[in-house]
Amino acid sequence: MEIIVANESHFKYAQIISDTITESAKVRGTGIARRTPEYIIKRLQNGNAIIALDGDKFAGFCYIEVWGNKDFVANSGLIVHPDYRNQGLAKQIKKAVFDLSRKKFPEAKIFGITTGLAVMKMNYELGYKPVTFSELTDDPEFWKGCQTCKNFDILTRTEKKMCLCTGMLYDPASKKQETKKLNNKAFQRLKSIKEQLFLKKKDK
Repeated sequence: MEIIVANESHFKYAQIISDTITESAKVRGTGIARRTPEYIIKRLQNGNAIIALDGDKFAGFCYIEVWGNKDFVANSGLIVHPDYRNQGLAKQIKKAVFDLSRKKFPEAKIFGITTGLAVMKMNYELGYKPVTFSELTDDPEFWKGCQTCKNFDILTRTEKKMCLCTGMLYDPASKKQETKKLNNKAFQRLKSIKEQLFLKKKDK
């Protein structure tokens, strides 16, 4: 299995990616926005997508969308072909697209909205936290992408404040603060251990 950054050579997979997303929405009966082959091609050509291939066979896909003057990026359209499900591939693709997002947009907040518990779990393991929709991008173009979802009427009735999806956010600035706190705690503990060792040596 090859999990790589997609490019123009992968345009031939646009139709099957689009069809797989559409079929998945039908089977699950959940709110998954449809994506046309043309829409997929745009994501393939700018280096903002991850594709999984088994030889020449399409296995999985996920892409990055940039919002709010690069203040926010979303990892969207995570899909695995039915022939390759229940093998941990979705988790590998999710990690790859997350790493690509961090590399290309290190200061951006990474977010997503989903109804899937499996995706929520993957997000949580990567450091995302559940948030209200008000903490996500207010870029109207992002929310237009929800128009093909069967639950869009809920989103409009609540003025984009809530829907059946859960909003999740990874904030690099917050992670830096957490790391700083953890490093400080570790330093203080090490300092305390050294002081105790010094006192024991002095007592001897």
